[in-house]
Amino acid sequence: MANHDKKRGKKLILNACTLAIGAASATAYSAEQPNILVIFGDDVGYWNLSAYNGGMLAYSTPNIDSIARDGAKFTNFYAQQSSTAGRSAFITGQMPKRTGLSKVGLPGAKEGISEKDPTIATLLRDLGYATGQFGKNHLGDRDEHLPTNHGFDEFFGNLYHLNAEEEPENVDYPQDPEFKKKFGPRGVIHSYADGKIEDTGPLTRKRMETVDDEFLDEAEKFIEKQVKADKPFFTWFNTTRMHNFTHVPDEYKGKTGAGFYADGVKQHDDQIGHLLNKIKELGVDDNTIIVYTTDNGPMINLWPDAGMTPFRSEKNTGWEGGFRVPALIKWPGHIQAGTTLNGIVSLEDFLPTLVAAAGNSNVKEELLKGKKVGDMNYNVHLDGYNQLPYLTGKTDKSARNEFVYWSDDGDLLALRYGKYKYHFMIQENETGLDIWKKPFTKLRVPQIYDLSIDPFERGDTGMGYDRWMYERSFLMMPAIEKVKEVMDTFKEYPPRMAPGSFVPK
Repeated sequence: MANHDKKRGKKLILNACTLAIGAASATAYSAEQPNILVIFGDDVGYWNLSAYNGGMLAYSTPNIDSIARDGAKFTNFYAQQSSTAGRSAFITGQMPKRTGLSKVGLPGAKEGISEKDPTIATLLRDLGYATGQFGKNHLGDRDEHLPTNHGFDEFFGNLYHLNAEEEPENVDYPQDPEFKKKFGPRGVIHSYADGKIEDTGPLTRKRMETVDDEFLDEAEKFIEKQVKADKPFFTWFNTTRMHNFTHVPDEYKGKTGAGFYADGVKQHDDQIGHLLNKIKELGVDDNTIIVYTTDNGPMINLWPDAGMTPFRSEKNTGWEGGFRVPALIKWPGHIQAGTTLNGIVSLEDFLPTLVAAAGNSNVKEELLKGKKVGDMNYNVHLDGYNQLPYLTGKTDKSARNEFVYWSDDGDLLALRYGKYKYHFMIQENETGLDIWKKPFTKLRVPQIYDLSIDPFERGDTGMGYDRWMYERSFLMMPAIEKVKEVMDTFKEYPPRMAPGSFVPK
């Protein structure tokens, strides 16, 4: 286990107090409160799901697709450009720039989720929910960053991007115990809100073949326990699939006839199917909101060990391929089956939306004024919108008309405002390791795309593009005003911390 400044004693006392106060203040369980199951794949591309690609690929994802069949599919859904950013946007309802969680850096880094930022788990537990997180976290690896210190009753999962955890198996990895202790990754962690933390051992290449099954087993145990206790649950299930590198067990090798990556997708879809069937077997499918999405766009530069998207470029860029991802949601009796939602929606929107579904539609306003939850006082600016009226058909308009694109260094890359997208900085290297090595290029004039007719951002390759953009200088002032409006919110609610870094600061 890496050396991570553990402060167990104080945390035990704090967590015990939090549990006691939370139990006293929690809203009594109501049959109207839905269970909530949010499933994240990892680096899953828009085109990896047959619900989106229409059968174009050599494999299919019928279990994941069933969520869209029984509910809704988003076409303009935005995650973030990398793992930490996407996961933090979901769990905090804030832009990564605001929390500083656009990148946490390397094992043992000081950056991680702050106790000053309430999570969706914190807020749902206050409403009487049991909260469990299973699978990948990637929001900091010190004890104070673990999910069970941020609103979750139980956590079982890994703490990093997948390939970082197999590096100790490289033949040239330093064998010095002090090096491993200081710089090596922690193992798969099982922790509880009472302060108990167990390291279940390293996530080796062999364990990677089936570790999602381990996470699945614990998630299903957690869900079944809450159903038997007649308590609403919020479960965040995060798979390691489809992050590189893909290691599939023998029983899945050759399953699709389309290569090891496709076999991994097949395994992933089967695992999601098992979880969906568990919900049905427990008799709570009719009162459970189920979401499937991912943290960021695919990392195509490692093809064939890579996801696929029709959008330009890939993760860690400001192009649509880095941010626009698949997202599906079902809620029987509330979201019409077979719906396609074309409005702009983002990961940040899930916090106010799901908390509203659980019974509090005013959480955004409450947190702006200051809200006491348990023994903590929170005063934060949620960037997400309550999309419940949109999801349930009470309005045909998304509450969101803009989306801000941030780099993993916290730079403003672009703005989508209505149908137009404005690039202020671009990554000229659109694939390969240069995406991560080379800096973004700052533009003196925004590069504009009309995503309603050019969703794949191909327009600038055409001979008429420069004139088209030249004749649309009138679009720049509204964009500048919108950016100013966003930036003004940082005066009262500034970034929580500087993002992590892979180079010395």
